[in-house]
Amino acid sequence: MSIGCGDERTGSGAVASVDLGAVGHNVRVLQQFAGEAAVMAVLKADGYNHGAIEVAHAAVAAGVQEIGVTTIGEALELRAAGIGVPVLAWLHRTDSDYDAAITAQVGIGVSTAAQLDAVVAAARRVGRAADLSLKIDTGLNRNGVAEADLDVVLDATAAAVAEGAVRLVGMFSHLACSDEPSHPANDAQAERLRDAVSRASRRGTPPAVVHLSNSAATLTRPDLCFDMVRPGIALYGLSPVPDLGTFGLRPVMTLSAQVANIKKVSKGESVSYGYTWTAPADTVVALIALGYADGVVRRLSGRFEVTIAGRRFPSVGRVCMDQFVVDLGGDGSGVAVGDEALLFGPGARGEAHAQDWADALDTISYEVVTGIRGRVRRQFVGARSGEATE
Repeated sequence: MSIGCGDERTGSGAVASVDLGAVGHNVRVLQQFAGEAAVMAVLKADGYNHGAIEVAHAAVAAGVQEIGVTTIGEALELRAAGIGVPVLAWLHRTDSDYDAAITAQVGIGVSTAAQLDAVVAAARRVGRAADLSLKIDTGLNRNGVAEADLDVVLDATAAAVAEGAVRLVGMFSHLACSDEPSHPANDAQAERLRDAVSRASRRGTPPAVVHLSNSAATLTRPDLCFDMVRPGIALYGLSPVPDLGTFGLRPVMTLSAQVANIKKVSKGESVSYGYTWTAPADTVVALIALGYADGVVRRLSGRFEVTIAGRRFPSVGRVCMDQFVVDLGGDGSGVAVGDEALLFGPGARGEAHAQDWADALDTISYEVVTGIRGRVRRQFVGARSGEATE
């Protein structure tokens, strides 16, 4: 399958290889950090652009107890693919299909009284109790039940539980500053979540599961694990707190492309749009068939390296829509048309990491891996069958 709109006829030959064995490894690492807490694997945005269905199967096989996604549609796709563990969806539109979610036993995270009313109405129509989780806004001021509305929502939840329209399976929140483990906001948010749980319990509706920790908190704040942790980026082998190391995680995605052309460039000649790079000496350059339409953003121009046959070569000139250029040196370094160029991966073959791109762009690795698109084909390796699949 392709990550973007490309296929074998329109593709550039670029591949995002997804190592499902690394997914299993990362689940086991996260389980060690989680201790007694369960692990929910977050697979929103098509598994952070790694392929939600395949990653879900690998994660469940490795012991993940639950899965989290953003939308009901994402959850229903996992159900249709045979994923049977609890799945929670927590961001909804005014026309979200709660009936379908309840029928498929998809957990519904609600953040407003209006959403709760809509879920209760759907449960009555379907004739089955909804698996409800309350998302509590503890200070991120994004999604979640606001403090001013909490008592009203908790009262309505208690009434819905008494009616049999919902089961309160969870209460959860999301940290604002988890990548700064000692930030006081982390403790303050945890305390607000505990208070919300206590208020629900006083109404006779204690949640079955409480969760707060994302990847960073799972790896750095064991005191915030509660009943379950909810890692996202760490599942894909990328550190949520790069300054503290890799935590033993293995990057899951490797991005590669083909050398499409090789040519000599004389001293004083310039390369690519705008002539932003001029050869300081006679050299040989290689054209790589990947560009900003595929996720190699233009701001990376001249700021990253690729690995070919175990050697690193710098990009030169501007990244174009479909291609970019690297400097091979005066002798061409033995590189030939058709050779594989590694852009980022786990580093086993000398290639850069997604974090290297993130550092160059002053962003986070999440944006790097979710940004790969266009004509890049996704290929799974380390599958349950042991075969590579596309």
